Amino acid sequence: MSTTHEVLNQVPPLVDYDAADHPPILEALQRAGAHDALDELHEVGRLAGGATAQRWGDLAEAHPPVLRTHDRYGHRIDEVEYDPAYHQLMTTAVELGLHGAPWADPNPNAHLIRAAKMAIWGQVDAGHGCPISMTYAVVPALRHNPELAAQYEPLLTARAYDPTLAPPLTKSGLIAGMSMTEKQGGSDVRAGTTRAVPQSDGSYLLTGHKWFTSAPMSDVFLVLAQAPGGLSCFLLPRILADGTRNRMHLQRLKDKLGNHSNASSEVEYDEAVAWLVGEEGRGVPTIIEMVNMTRLDCTIGTATGMRVGTAQAAHHATHRSAFGAHLVDQPLMRNVLADLAVESEASTTVALWLAALTDRATAGDERAASLRRIALAVSKYFVCKRGPVHAAEALECLGGNGYVEDSRMPRLYREAPLLSVWEGSGNVAALDTLRAMAKQPESLQAFFDELDTSAGADARLDAAVGRLKATFGDFDTLEHRARRIVGDMALALQGSLLVRYGHPAVADAFCASRLAGDWGSVFGTLPTGVDTAAIIARATPKVGS
Repeated sequence: MSTTHEVLNQVPPLVDYDAADHPPILEALQRAGAHDALDELHEVGRLAGGATAQRWGDLAEAHPPVLRTHDRYGHRIDEVEYDPAYHQLMTTAVELGLHGAPWADPNPNAHLIRAAKMAIWGQVDAGHGCPISMTYAVVPALRHNPELAAQYEPLLTARAYDPTLAPPLTKSGLIAGMSMTEKQGGSDVRAGTTRAVPQSDGSYLLTGHKWFTSAPMSDVFLVLAQAPGGLSCFLLPRILADGTRNRMHLQRLKDKLGNHSNASSEVEYDEAVAWLVGEEGRGVPTIIEMVNMTRLDCTIGTATGMRVGTAQAAHHATHRSAFGAHLVDQPLMRNVLADLAVESEASTTVALWLAALTDRATAGDERAASLRRIALAVSKYFVCKRGPVHAAEALECLGGNGYVEDSRMPRLYREAPLLSVWEGSGNVAALDTLRAMAKQPESLQAFFDELDTSAGADARLDAAVGRLKATFGDFDTLEHRARRIVGDMALALQGSLLVRYGHPAVADAFCASRLAGDWGSVFGTLPTGVDTAAIIARATPKVGS
């Protein structure tokens, strides 16, 4: 049989490389003195960049979970079946300690190390990161009930994944979920109508409908419901101590834009048994501990998507030729790649800085806790808002090849909007920043104090911080201007971190474009004089090295 054509000028797959060989991540660990974590991080990087793990992600995406409400005899079972690859992903994530493990780790950099590993492993598949993130986030909220925490925390932090349906306290490790949103309220969780009736044994019976409950096969859930004393937080087990199934009925799975490997469900609670976490009427302050930790993971997850998109674009441009030269050598493409890389590096830097701040806050540093409260809301809003436009531009760098599922770029694009929606969409996150200022005025001062540590290092940053401080003079219009103000706060914070800790070329490009306004309305509009070579080199995967 004759050969009709040769395959030329196609880009080799980005596989069998160390995904952790990324300067902003390595530098964050080195800056914190977490040198002992670097070997493990590179092991995670080689696993994430390898063909086997990438195949797990592809299979979990291609074979979404399936709901089985009843068995063959008509008994209600409310089970979700996953592709075996999903369980491989979960097993690996738990063994790597990406779930609740940092809460039991005495390492002073435990949360930073976990964030770095999460950023690397998260590129394989985003969907299974949802239950992993919720398990990480449930621990500080559960501590509002010391008795429950003593029973469940050791299992939530154990590095053992057991997907079987069994009483939680009989298992070797647990996965946690969260059930807050109702159809009539959405982000307004206080509008929830799920009822909680106290029982003589100290438990409560919950009855109501939840519009979004992700990972419904988790072992335990934090649920908001209206108790006699007001909206309250509860721990609800999937399986009761006697081995019977709690009355948590899965109505359907959501048909989502992305996040296909993860099951998101509607749930009916029909006198389901649960236990109070915290005080009656304090449901939101209790569960906000969990929300804040998952917001951190939203920021990390978006930064991960940006890093992957930039890496794919740079890898493609390095190997693809057009008009007589490699794409990476053509000035306009270099502008686009460098611009994508600057956005990615700024987002990664602030995400890991927030994780390091979490280490300090959990160790009892009150200033770190106050700063983290406002900086987390600011960064969650802005970084996650930037995710979709970044994913679209990175996809376009691959041209038509990027629009084809084989490239994995469409998956990245579909995933990007979720992290801005999850745990409070744009308006919620922006208004939460204002709420933090009002309830904890010291948090805004802590934020400005942090910016002032870089004063004098770059005139463009100094000018941006000065303009930002001036915007708080008109308090009557703060809510109307919330998105603008919070976005400016995020840019000032990212600029400050890059000036202090980042590569000089990246910091210069960021300050010139994002802070000084020498920038267009799309990526690829950096000013002349920017060191695109240094910026692109930091973002390009080192395959075969």
